[in-house]
Amino acid sequence: MFHVCQYRPLRLITQNCVSSMCLKLMLSRPVAFAQIWKSWLSNHSLVGSKNIILMGPPGAGKTTVGRIVGQKLDCPVIDIDDDVLETTWNMSVSEKLQDVGNEQFLEEEGKALLKFSASGSVISLTGSNPMHSAGMQHMKKNGIIVYLDVPTTVIMSRLKSMKVDRIVGQSPGISLKEILQFRKQFYKRWYDIRVLCGGDNAAEVVAEKVLDAVKRYQNSELETFISTRSSRSERSMEKNSHKYFSDVVIEGLAPDGGLFVPERGLPKFTAGEWQSLIEATYIERAQVILEGCIHPADIPASKLAEIVGSAYGENFTCSKIAPVRHLAGNQFLLELFHGPTASFKDFALQMVPHIFAYCIPRSCNYLVLVATSGDTGSAVLDGFSRLHDTDKQRIAVINFFPEDGVSPIQKSQMIGCQKENAWSVGVKSDFDFCQTAIKQIFTNSDYTGFLTVEYGTALAAANSINWARLLPQIVYHASAYLDLVHQDIIPFGSPVDVCIPTGNFGNILAALYAKMMGIPIRKCICASNENNVLTDFIRTGVYDLRGRKLIPTFSPAVDILKSSNLERYLHLIANEDGKLVTQLYNQLEKQGHFQLRKDLLEKLQQDVVAGWCSEEECLAAIHSVYSTTGYILDTHTAVAKVVADRLQDRTCPIIISSTAHYSKFAPAILRALRIAEIKQNPLSQLHLLSSYSPLPPVHWGLLETLKKKGSEDHQVCAADMSMLMSCIETLIQNHFM
Repeated sequence: MFHVCQYRPLRLITQNCVSSMCLKLMLSRPVAFAQIWKSWLSNHSLVGSKNIILMGPPGAGKTTVGRIVGQKLDCPVIDIDDDVLETTWNMSVSEKLQDVGNEQFLEEEGKALLKFSASGSVISLTGSNPMHSAGMQHMKKNGIIVYLDVPTTVIMSRLKSMKVDRIVGQSPGISLKEILQFRKQFYKRWYDIRVLCGGDNAAEVVAEKVLDAVKRYQNSELETFISTRSSRSERSMEKNSHKYFSDVVIEGLAPDGGLFVPERGLPKFTAGEWQSLIEATYIERAQVILEGCIHPADIPASKLAEIVGSAYGENFTCSKIAPVRHLAGNQFLLELFHGPTASFKDFALQMVPHIFAYCIPRSCNYLVLVATSGDTGSAVLDGFSRLHDTDKQRIAVINFFPEDGVSPIQKSQMIGCQKENAWSVGVKSDFDFCQTAIKQIFTNSDYTGFLTVEYGTALAAANSINWARLLPQIVYHASAYLDLVHQDIIPFGSPVDVCIPTGNFGNILAALYAKMMGIPIRKCICASNENNVLTDFIRTGVYDLRGRKLIPTFSPAVDILKSSNLERYLHLIANEDGKLVTQLYNQLEKQGHFQLRKDLLEKLQQDVVAGWCSEEECLAAIHSVYSTTGYILDTHTAVAKVVADRLQDRTCPIIISSTAHYSKFAPAILRALRIAEIKQNPLSQLHLLSSYSPLPPVHWGLLETLKKKGSEDHQVCAADMSMLMSCIETLIQNHFM
């Protein structure tokens, strides 16, 4: 058996390293020496008895990077090709391949891996090692597998310069590009850590990335979350009560009423790392971005890949998932309605249920509470109903919606999406009441404790107050920019503006986060309807609910006066001053208003501008766009289009978020297009839209949901907290007891 011992004992290394020069440094500059020694120890603690195993396609630079990493860690470096295979076979790899052929070569290569053993080493695999399952399982037992992810176009160029035109597994008639693409599935199956490698990354840079990635992998305690309302002094006193990603997914709302945010912020990708994703599919982009935001101790890369694949695989009708379409001039539409329930909410809510099911302990049942102003309801019901049967037995969801505050089709859709573990409850009030009620329930420790003791059931949240809801939204804003680069609309680095219909501030916050992570977004344009409290706030710094009443509009998803996710953004621009955020929101709760300091308002206005749209302007925009382009905007996208026309300066492209399919709002669309008398039955409205051949087809998911028989049954509750809590108890008893 080929065996490599762990690196030299620490005391021997110490003896070798402390030369007379080191001794002089230690004596003359003890602080500098201490820093060097601390850095050295930090690197050496990375390895221990584990191996760092570099994996990637031929031409990824595994051998060169491995040598550099080994030098930095002062530990053995093993190249499987040179040090194991050729030693074992007594012939070169190319001779062996020629001797036994592709299939037998892979088997012989795998057998050599199974006989190999090492510890505390840096190991560079061959490009074809990952194709042998048993061999990789053996290697993974004592190693951290690092995937050097290099774009296929870069690999092709490198192999060409190396005069390599054929690799292991490549049969006649199969191109080099095809076999490289084929191999990716095997790389993705095995890695623990991914390192993005752009075409211009020097081996030294990649080696540093590998070391940083391994440090992150081994230090999950660094990626903690804090409440937007916690002060620095409180956090320093609560060092032993850290919250991690899994915790905040389960808890939803912080105990002090604030929202969870990552203490160290979001990762920032380099320009080269973003550029390496230009050729990637949407699913590949999502996987990479989410890996940067979710520590593998919370969700390993292999499980995350499974979740992303489940979320965006067969559930979306467009292969591009979130395509970008040119509308007119410098305006582009980001189509976010190709999911099963026809709105942008599907991007998070096809994924979050699977994340939630993975993170929660098996010893408890969970009831997920959600409040919706329209689209969230059907999306959350559909998402949680797609869980595996065993998960549905322990996870249920209740969707509270304003009984008379959503469109007829949205209401029918929410009722039609009910399943054995997913229910809709109409509330005789508006969205703000529903959202506030859920927050109060979560912070009522007596009630939540009673549910746990009496029914063995804990509560969780699926609204955008839950941190996990925001991450998938970051992905589509980043992906839209990369699509414009891929389509040669702009070179990478050129700025774009984004315009987003905004009510609860979650979608636009995700765009701001994408900007922080390195996407060149210049301005985020906040588009409101006649419930324009956000527009007034962004322009003046005064958030004022006094005397305001919610106005029902054609764009109900943004009929919101209390924007929950704004709190996260204020916490960000206030440099994590939880005390200030607490003061502002206490004042809003007690007095109905607050005013932002001038310096914070100026900071906010560097990133965000705002405008609003009247009902007449909304309908006119739908009619105008259809008349000139044949494209139908939904009412929310029309709001954004009106505001974009008014505020853009036309010096760069503007991406307008198209947040829902037009057929969800058939009465308003029929009215805007001046087609016919509007029928009351939602299914009749869709059939009427379908009957006009010039129009784009209605959304398949809506038709299927509305065709279901017996979908009119749902519970209706008064706008009373005790009634809502009683409703929750009844549904818990029916499902879990």
